[in-house]
Amino acid sequence: MKRLDLTRTRTYSVMKRRNLVTIENMARPGIDKVPDWTNPEMDELVDRIIEARKNNRPVVLFMGAHVIKCGLSRYVIELMQKGILTHIASNGAGSIHDFELAYLGGTSEHVPTAIEDGSFGMWEETGAWMNEAIQQGFALGLGMGESLARYVDNSLSRFPYAQDCIFYRAYKNGVPATYHITIGTDIIHQHPSANFAALGGTSGADFAILCYSISQLEGGVFLNVGSAVTGAEVFLKALSIGRNQGYTIEKITTANFDIIPLGDYRSKVSDDHFHYYYRPRKNVINRPTSLGGRGFYIQGNHKDTIPNLYEKIVSRMG
Repeated sequence: MKRLDLTRTRTYSVMKRRNLVTIENMARPGIDKVPDWTNPEMDELVDRIIEARKNNRPVVLFMGAHVIKCGLSRYVIELMQKGILTHIASNGAGSIHDFELAYLGGTSEHVPTAIEDGSFGMWEETGAWMNEAIQQGFALGLGMGESLARYVDNSLSRFPYAQDCIFYRAYKNGVPATYHITIGTDIIHQHPSANFAALGGTSGADFAILCYSISQLEGGVFLNVGSAVTGAEVFLKALSIGRNQGYTIEKITTANFDIIPLGDYRSKVSDDHFHYYYRPRKNVINRPTSLGGRGFYIQGNHKDTIPNLYEKIVSRMG
């Protein structure tokens, strides 16, 4: 079969790129005003999160890359630092934006113009360094998150903003940070140095790490923030594996954070309604909690919901 030679792809230096998210415009927990926003079920969710941690049960966060693109990385880091988040997971894009912030102090290019001339995502430094890190980690049998974090840790002079990097701070705090990729979705897959065996292998190792965290979820909480496909699908498979291997994962709390209105999201929905095909409704909120848990839907912009979640947790922890 005919195929393109992907090693012929041209790349460009990222150093002069205009970034929509920068270290300077990232939100600052405890300093920036928390937006006025309410949800009638947020209080119960927060109570369940705090109760889980008091009982030494896990709180797992799976987030889409827009959490970082909304400038909210420091909220995630602070919740981890305070012992609330015990596992952080994301898709491939989450790792890329995090990595770029660590070395460049900015991320998120302007896609509409870049896609027109074929320059979109063709960033030499991001692609070369991330692929190098992943290939080094693959050779050691590591997951993608640890591969990237070790690479940063071994070259800190090239990563002046590492303290605002979620996977690096997780690594330094002994918290798993795992990345669950789809081949062809991420800009580092466009780079001539991409090794798809390494990409798949490290992400596969991360899946096994996530499966362990989910196997321990009895009495704990799973939060899916803005990952409408990957987070919902990966969680359901990890949950199934845990139950298949004999782990009790019944009394769990799940929550999905997103912007679309779902109405009475706990009711049954038929396959002739478009809500049926919104994966988090079934795969995060309803199906996983059928054995005695409870699922929540927190509707709103991440810039509203995450600061409010953080403030409520911190205020109730004392």
